[in-house]
Amino acid sequence: MLDASSVLEVLRPVQDPELRKSLVELNMIRNVKIDNGAVSFTLVLTTPACPLREFIVEDCQKAVKQLPGVEKVVVDVTAETPQQKSLPDRTGIAGVKNILAISSGKGGVGKSTVAVNVAVALAQLGSKVGLIDADIYGPNAPTMLGLEKAKVMVHQGEEGEILEPTFNHGVKLVSMGFLIDPDQPVIWRGPMLNGIIRRFLYQVEWGELDYLIVDMPPGTGDAQLTLAQAVPMAGAVIVTTPQTVALLDSRRGLKMFQQLGVPVLGIVENMSYFIPPDLPERQYDLFGSGGGEKTAKELGIPLLGCIPLEISLRQGGDSGVPIVAGDPESASAKALVAIAQQIAAKVSVAALSSR
Repeated sequence: MLDASSVLEVLRPVQDPELRKSLVELNMIRNVKIDNGAVSFTLVLTTPACPLREFIVEDCQKAVKQLPGVEKVVVDVTAETPQQKSLPDRTGIAGVKNILAISSGKGGVGKSTVAVNVAVALAQLGSKVGLIDADIYGPNAPTMLGLEKAKVMVHQGEEGEILEPTFNHGVKLVSMGFLIDPDQPVIWRGPMLNGIIRRFLYQVEWGELDYLIVDMPPGTGDAQLTLAQAVPMAGAVIVTTPQTVALLDSRRGLKMFQQLGVPVLGIVENMSYFIPPDLPERQYDLFGSGGGEKTAKELGIPLLGCIPLEISLRQGGDSGVPIVAGDPESASAKALVAIAQQIAAKVSVAALSSR
């Protein structure tokens, strides 16, 4: 007999590929309906950015079509991003499910470019995303998101002033760049840096967010320590180039997060090779090759992806239209979207595995 229970039973062997558990047992199959030979149900993924979405839908359709009398299978796909595990000695942010750090061991490796494009990619895929530009000494995110002329509004809350983040390309943003003149240097010692990062965390009207991405300053200093000790973090991503000196510094940054008890989700290798605009079929290894993959293997962490260097990638950052929005068919944009999906998947797996 074709009914909801028989549909659930035939779907029981279908697993989430990342969690390796039954979709039915994970309560990811809901609202099963039968209308003559048409079967419909809702598939609730663990992130809107699920990289295996199409495979899961296909597996579900194949399973249900085995039932006698089924003529059509309609899968309505939605998502509920799980909340990261809370920690007793750290204070979370109301409404924010997952806090992620994008960091690097040294400057000049394209960390902010990765942070901004990952944030925009996650938003494009359906997630609610915020971005903290915590690179206090070099706040570039407003320019990269086309918000360099935006004004931050402030209103009085119960516990003092509350900043209202700016918004563009689907991403909410706060940055030191909104609070100082463009040519004003930030000459601060550690306690002042600590204070502004905490303000960006706790005194901003973030609302409901699936992911709050923090673009860290390069290195292993006060900002990283403040963030890791203040909030429970879903993980950190380390950005490097294939160049040896960048890889050496990235290893130090990675070890720092591990010592602070922050999960390292993986390494992103930026500027992996150059693609000339007049010869798109060619690749030039300007900064060496294979360094990110080698380092990831040695340290036992994933290589989340390799991003080629294209002129349009630089142009997108300068013009305020990130490449994932301005040139989505480019090799760089496709690599960045895939990296965003990998990050989201790993965050969800970690959150659900800890339950």
